[in-house]
Amino acid sequence: MAQPQLENFRRIVVKVGSSLLVDAEAGEVRSSWLAALAADIAKLHSDGREVLVVSSGSIALGRSRLKLPRGALKLEESQAAAAVGQIALARIWSEVLGAHGIDAGQILVTLQDTEERRRYLNARSTIAKLLDWRAVPVINENDTVATAEIRYGDNDRLAARVATMASADLLILLSDIDGLYTAPPAQNPDAQLIPVVESITAEIEAMAGSAASELSRGGMRTKIEAGKIATTGGTHMLIASGKIEHPLAAIAGGGRCTWFLTPANPVTARKRWIAGSLEPRGTLTIDAGAVAALRAGKSLLPAGVIRVDGQFARGDAVVVRGPDMHEIGRGLVAYDADDADRIKGRSSPDVAAILGVSGRAEMIHRDDLVIGPAAVGPMA
Repeated sequence: MAQPQLENFRRIVVKVGSSLLVDAEAGEVRSSWLAALAADIAKLHSDGREVLVVSSGSIALGRSRLKLPRGALKLEESQAAAAVGQIALARIWSEVLGAHGIDAGQILVTLQDTEERRRYLNARSTIAKLLDWRAVPVINENDTVATAEIRYGDNDRLAARVATMASADLLILLSDIDGLYTAPPAQNPDAQLIPVVESITAEIEAMAGSAASELSRGGMRTKIEAGKIATTGGTHMLIASGKIEHPLAAIAGGGRCTWFLTPANPVTARKRWIAGSLEPRGTLTIDAGAVAALRAGKSLLPAGVIRVDGQFARGDAVVVRGPDMHEIGRGLVAYDADDADRIKGRSSPDVAAILGVSGRAEMIHRDDLVIGPAAVGPMA
């Protein structure tokens, strides 16, 4: 299948990781590389594109400025390092984009900003206004106030959530590898680059490696997860090498990368939020009949559920997987995990007798359910 062309996208999110932005040995920003990336962004901007940046680097820059030793940091140390680094990071982006006459607007988000619908809409409105003003939003997690953990988990998934929040056409993950391979290329010299992924199947997920550098907490696994979030929410995604100068120009010129395609069907604002902005709390595995029913636009009934995993409450987001473990979609579940487990596989009339109360007939109502693209083959 032919690869899409960068010139065909209007609103683009570019994710830049710490390992690309910061020289780990010197503890400084890779100034020449960043200047080249800024020139690429300016070219897209001058061509009428709307560009957003999701930038890691606040903790790495902070620990460099504070001359902290290498190695793991405690939570409060990471938060304090981020407080110093966020100022440096904002100034750096302001300077490199300002050199091209482009204003940068800093946005710091937390997990709650995408989990809570009102805060999600506020963040979305701020992004939209900056783009109206032809500024480039530079977005990072607000690491200084994180309490449960210092990050979302990784900035790949954060970037995917930002892309769906902003109704972006395309998410670009700049990485230390130029795409998804059939196996980790460092371990298997026969590994082949996959240029286009039409659907993220269980086999595609199995190809993802794990782990990364000390600075970058991501890896191919998190990029595949980001791909699921983005494509289910209506955004195309690609993985390309950020180790070269002018990486966006290379993509525009047909350089090596992997495209993850989204289905053409439109996604409503509410379903975009469900698909791309909520952290799943559990998984419902369903039978083949239920898979067919969901793809036909039906709700998920208890009878079609064959397994319940995770600890979730009524209203939480859950992943829905078919019997082959391929992800079918995501939705807001109508029952707590314990009750869902009790009524799985049972007909709707049995629910009241089992639970002792009259609950909803659906495990997930179709209005609260986002269905992803169907699997189209093992190398899709």
